[in-house]
Amino acid sequence: MHKLSKTFCCCCCVFEGWSSHPVCKKKYHFLIRSGGDSKSLNTGLEKACSRCGYTQFMSEGINCKWCSLALDTEDWVYSQLEDNTHLLHGVIHSNGYAHLLSLKGIEGGSGFLTGRSIMDFWDRLCSFLAVRKASVMDVSRKYGIDYRLLHGVTRGCSWYNEWGYELKTGSYALTREAYQSAVTTLSAMPLSEFTFQGRKPRTQLHSILGFYRSLSCAELVTVRDLFSFLLQLIRENQSKATTITTSDVLCAWSKNDVERVQQTMIKILKAAGGAQGAYWVKRWALKRSICKTGSPQLIDYCLKHFGGVLADDQSRVVCSRCKPGSNDFEYRLEPVNNVNRSFNQDINYASEEQIKCDLRYLYDTLLHPQTMAESRSQATSDKMIDAATKILDCKHFIKDYSSSPVNPFAIYLWCHVELSDESNECPSPPPELLVFPLDATVSNLKTEAAKAFQEVYAMFKSFEVEELLGYGSMDDSITLKFLVGTNGVMRVKGRCSSEQGLLQYRMERGVENWEVDCKCGTKDDDGERMLACDMCGVWHHTRCAGIQNADALPSKFHCFRCVDLYSKRPKQSVNERGSSQVPLNGFVCRGESAAMDSGSNLSLTLSVG
Repeated sequence: MHKLSKTFCCCCCVFEGWSSHPVCKKKYHFLIRSGGDSKSLNTGLEKACSRCGYTQFMSEGINCKWCSLALDTEDWVYSQLEDNTHLLHGVIHSNGYAHLLSLKGIEGGSGFLTGRSIMDFWDRLCSFLAVRKASVMDVSRKYGIDYRLLHGVTRGCSWYNEWGYELKTGSYALTREAYQSAVTTLSAMPLSEFTFQGRKPRTQLHSILGFYRSLSCAELVTVRDLFSFLLQLIRENQSKATTITTSDVLCAWSKNDVERVQQTMIKILKAAGGAQGAYWVKRWALKRSICKTGSPQLIDYCLKHFGGVLADDQSRVVCSRCKPGSNDFEYRLEPVNNVNRSFNQDINYASEEQIKCDLRYLYDTLLHPQTMAESRSQATSDKMIDAATKILDCKHFIKDYSSSPVNPFAIYLWCHVELSDESNECPSPPPELLVFPLDATVSNLKTEAAKAFQEVYAMFKSFEVEELLGYGSMDDSITLKFLVGTNGVMRVKGRCSSEQGLLQYRMERGVENWEVDCKCGTKDDDGERMLACDMCGVWHHTRCAGIQNADALPSKFHCFRCVDLYSKRPKQSVNERGSSQVPLNGFVCRGESAAMDSGSNLSLTLSVG
């Protein structure tokens, strides 16, 4: 836990749309440090004495063991909060709003705790502490790729949706409907858009798609089918998968049909490998040689279960392997005695390492908007790039921990507050749930409401309730049950202290009077990169202004509104124009923003730490 100090504003609240909340008095941080043994848990917990230089663990006390000087722990505490190696870092405000800042599972450095088990703990913790709403910014990566895009394509939602986290508003003012439409568009895209060759040569993408189609019992038609199958292969136990034989699998063909095709393939292996059949034959070459012996589905089935099949003389067995880099299987005959000991290790599937490598390649080729391969038509490519970009732009998810009253012998009131000294920058605190006995009066409501907001918010240190809104003038002795029953909503009006020192705690957004009004519709800071117009001071997304994230920020920037306004003014002479900051036509960016090459740089990159 830490009270108000150097950095009292919360950027996470701003990104989630809670910037108008007053600053809370307390924030509670929950950490699971990386490392499992006591030695690793003490890593980073040392503090050096400023007088004698002696270094000791913080668990040994806050006073130096040599000179007894009280150690300054504030900087150390904040360094721990800024450490990004924790397996779990969550923060809960005293008003019940929470943020999951960091979660790392096995791939993130956890020795034995999985990401799912850590997430289960965080979810139960929030429920136990009666958290109202919890947010998370999904920037998780798995298998070296952005997992929110992969999980969105395969499951239709974020990974955090399994715990009830839902998208409220995405970056760039994207709605939930736009997110779902993008997920549907990308996941339902037919693979035929990329497998069409015409007269073009066969590419690595064609080889990989054909390879995994041959492994799948079900037809892989869409992008979702492909990536779901790849994730299934990664999760499967390879040792169990290799024990399946043709006699154990239900199929649409008779045993005679399967044996006929497989014995034909064995004859081809004998012919290709000489008397010993020792040469490897690629799967595509074998398939092309027997294309007339059965249907393509039958041939694919026989090839999938070809490894481990005995030749007609029972002296040799078919061995298969997936050659790294070729994205295809190879087969050859070997004497039974040579493979007897490792017969169960004969592989009809790709290794986990190769599947992950292919997954990353397919992700870059089919999903990532910046590296996506061209499809059959430009319109389809544009549609897929737009859908993938929207999914990546939706990274803020919120869970609403709604709770219902449990005591029938109490009055539950959600108390809203309005300040009598309202201004344009008036804070908007969320309502507080107050619980009263059945005989509570209006006087009790005023007292408890003032006490509740005083305990939660710094600005409300001396808050006093003056009146109940909507009820006019009434006696304080009137019972609440007579007014609202046992459940209801009450609005009160009051006044805070006029101390100037408390004004800095009015809102989580801070005291700066900045305005966001981007052409995409965003009206508040959403965590994306922004810069301010040098003429009107309004903040805009750099991407919406035609400046890519990889590009440097211009030294001077004018938004499209100022450019449009200037273009409608009467033209001035050179002497009249002087050194004004109006944009020149040559600096118009995509027709909607302008960048100048001189002047001060007033831009700012906004991001989550």
